[in-house]
Amino acid sequence: MQEKKPIYEDQVEGRNAVIELLASGKDINKIFITKGERHGSINKIISMAKEKKVILVEKEKRKMEEMAQTENYQGVIAIVPPYEYCEVEDILREAKEKKEEPFILILDGIEDPHNLGSIIRTAETAGVHGIIIPKRRAATVNSTVNKVSAGAVQYMKIARVTNLSDTIEKLKKEGIWICGTDINTITNYDEQDFTGAIGIVIGNEGNGMGQKVRKNCDFLVKIPMKGQVTSLNASVSTGIVLYEVVKQRRK
Repeated sequence: MQEKKPIYEDQVEGRNAVIELLASGKDINKIFITKGERHGSINKIISMAKEKKVILVEKEKRKMEEMAQTENYQGVIAIVPPYEYCEVEDILREAKEKKEEPFILILDGIEDPHNLGSIIRTAETAGVHGIIIPKRRAATVNSTVNKVSAGAVQYMKIARVTNLSDTIEKLKKEGIWICGTDINTITNYDEQDFTGAIGIVIGNEGNGMGQKVRKNCDFLVKIPMKGQVTSLNASVSTGIVLYEVVKQRRK
């Protein structure tokens, strides 16, 4: 049996490996090259990186050697996202294969990796088909997230998108209702019908949902607060709303 390739690789080293990575179209955060290195296949790497608008950084040889995880890094190191993200279509396919109404979680700018890890863990246990996060100004899946999620990231499909609002519009065209969470709305979370195809939006820890995302929601719900503190941790809020969906779907 072939050994399963680990997904927690954050560095790709060597010229051929980096060329293949660039050709694959996968996300690359940054490529480091040894300062003054300008011969052979390194020129191809520079050209491909510029074409794909990948950030290129030159470093002194000593710094590169300190960074390298292998002896034969050939003057080039690519830094890649530490998680193999999927496409939104993969999430929709997951629901279809399970013959279930789509149940999607959309995170609008969750910045704390501990929160993200907790949310992923809760989403996985609740049967969410996939999570959508933005590429910018948000936590990404890393070793901290993996640890906090208790390994749930390995079972959860996560799509990382450039424009959250555009993605929401596409989901709506697929017949998915989008529910945002907002403390200033009227409807309590347990008064809303969640039995159909649904996408739940959880906003940023401090500012909540962005204005454009809020406007794109079909409806908004709130979690009623009775204490002196008027907000919940993002991962706690997520759990409360997701399990209301679970509860309604079991009826």
